[in-house]
Order: sequence, then structure tokens, then C-alpha cells
Amino acid sequence: MTMTYTQTQDSLTGGVPDQGEVLRLLEPDGSRVADATLDPWVSDLSPHELRALHRDMVLTRRLDAEGVALQRQGQLALWAPCRGQEAVQVGTALALAPGDFVFPSYREHGVLLGRGAQPADYVLAWRGEEHSAYDHTTINAAPPQIIIGAQSLHATGWAMGAQRDGSTDVAVAYYGDGATSQGDVNEAMVFASSFRAPVVFVCSNNQWAISEPVTVQAKYPIAGRAPGFGIPSLRIDGNDALACVAAMRWALDRARLGEGPSFIEAVTYRMGPHTTSDDPTRYREPGEVEAWAQRDPIERLEAYLRAEGILDDSGLDEVARAADALAAEVRAACIGATTRAPETMFDHVYAEPHAGLDRQKAEYVDYLAGFEK
Repeated sequence: MTMTYTQTQDSLTGGVPDQGEVLRLLEPDGSRVADATLDPWVSDLSPHELRALHRDMVLTRRLDAEGVALQRQGQLALWAPCRGQEAVQVGTALALAPGDFVFPSYREHGVLLGRGAQPADYVLAWRGEEHSAYDHTTINAAPPQIIIGAQSLHATGWAMGAQRDGSTDVAVAYYGDGATSQGDVNEAMVFASSFRAPVVFVCSNNQWAISEPVTVQAKYPIAGRAPGFGIPSLRIDGNDALACVAAMRWALDRARLGEGPSFIEAVTYRMGPHTTSDDPTRYREPGEVEAWAQRDPIERLEAYLRAEGILDDSGLDEVARAADALAAEVRAACIGATTRAPETMFDHVYAEPHAGLDRQKAEYVDYLAGFEK
């Protein structure tokens, strides 16, 4: 499948250019629209699954707000907010099978929630308590990747291994629009295409790579690059949760059938800062943020579910309580964490004792002793 793109102004962006046309199933006001490409992939979604989709998006936003608050209070060293990107993360995660393996960036809190991460899993690494906050073997998720785009290579390698094992499991690499300027992403796409690896590349185009607008990263829609590697792509409205589920199901189905990799560009917006060390007011206009706020992914899905009679005030109250409970558990896990002695950072670098590492650890202990009074 090859997509053709044009530079057009999306009339539904409130004056904010989408950099081309996008596929969607829900308009910003929550009304349902038809799309021949996406419709078949969500026709079987049950009311229970739709409510779960909404619930996890609300929980992700509440978790994200708690992460920001904990960092501002000095409990976390850093936090990468994901407000506004809940549909991409939760929608794509909903489509995954238990055996699929995800390779997230540092912002995919909603993906980790969908994979079953526990309250402490979100914060211990950001607090500096653990190298990786969770056991990747229990939730099938690699540690969040800080090196921009590196996870695309890891995902492709994992997919090639699964392919050789005769498995139907699929790898998924998540990254932002800025990562597409990195060599790692392009190299991963070369290997994935050449070996027909069962991997899905999910690019969350949130319009800003720190302070650089996406127009500096790409003059044309990013999804248009993938066919050049021989990889089919879809460009979807990343604030439309149904579109995100549909696109991911399409990509996963291709991979399981042995048809190789797929690329999804989800056009969304980062409502907050790049990280809590960033001040987006220095490079973004308030009007731009407000325009994207009118396309809020949670409000959009909620409006649709209410119109369909799938969600009511009672259901919303229940979700709100669940979100507050999760936030409280995350806070308790963070503040209640026991900080280990600094020298223990050397304990799990190698599986077996290592003389060189023992020497470094001893030197570090001596260094720390120099600060004792």
C-alpha cells in the first residue's frame, strides 16, 4: 500500500496546519465519520473495549499530571509529559497482543499503562532509584529509551529474531517526529524493509522536537518517507483514539501475515513542555496551544461514547475515582521508595563478578568517603 500526500490545510485544525491530510474516524466534536481504510479494523470493538479505551486515556492523563507534580516538588529528577498524546499511546497499545514487545521512548506512559505497568514502574527510574523501573519480561516492554531513535534499531533486531524463531509476535517502536531526523531510525527502516521484519514504527508527530517545529524536521508529511524504504504507511489523526486502534490493527495484521513492517504517523500535539526542564512559552504562541486544545483526544472520545449511550455520568465518576487512586499509588511508591547506597549502582552491571568493576566500585566508595565529616 502506497500513500500519496499533498500539502493542504486541514479545515478542522482551528487554524493550525496538519501538514497534509489525515485519516480519521472521529471529528474533533466526537461525531463519527466513515473511512474505507480504517473502518474495517474497528467494526468489532465492543462497548466494554471502548470504555476501557477511554478509561486508560483518563488514567494516563492523571498519571502524567502526578508525574509533573512530583517533579516540581523535588521528588523526581525529570518527567516527560504526554498530555495531549493519550489517544496515540493508549489506542495503539489496546491493539497489541500479549506476546508483542514494545520499545518506547521516554514519553510513552500510556503505552506502559496498557502493558500492565505497576505504580512504582513509572517513577523509580526518574527518581534515580533503579536502572530500569520495571521487569521488561513481565510487561513485554523495553526500558524507556532516552537516546533519540535508538529504540527503532532495538525493535527491528527483536523483530528479526522473532521472525527467525517462527513467532507471530510483533515489535513496536515508538518515537517522536524529531527522531526521524536521526540516522538510527532510517537505518532501522532499511533493515526492516530488506528482511520484511515484523515491526511497526509509530511516529507521534507532536509538532515540536523540543523547540524545533516539525516544519524544520520535514517539509512534507513524515509518513511519505516510509514508502521510499518499501514500507507501507498510514497518516492518521493522532487525537482520534479509534483511528489509532484501527491503524495499529492494520499494521499488526500485516506483520503477522509475513508482509513486513509498517509505518504510522499519528499527527498530534504536545500540550505541555518537552520535559519539566523546558519552557515552551519561549518558542510557542498561546493561540497555537489553544487551537490544539480544542481537539482534545479525551473529550473527543467521551463525546462519541456519550452520544452512543456507552458512557454516562456514573461511568465518568468511576473512571475519575480510578484515576485518583492510581495517582495516589504512584505518589506513595515514589515518596516511599528506599534509596539504596550509591555504590550499589555497580552491582548489576555484569551478570558475574568483574575485577575491573570491583576496582571502580572501591574507588567510588573512597571518593564518597571524602565527603564525610
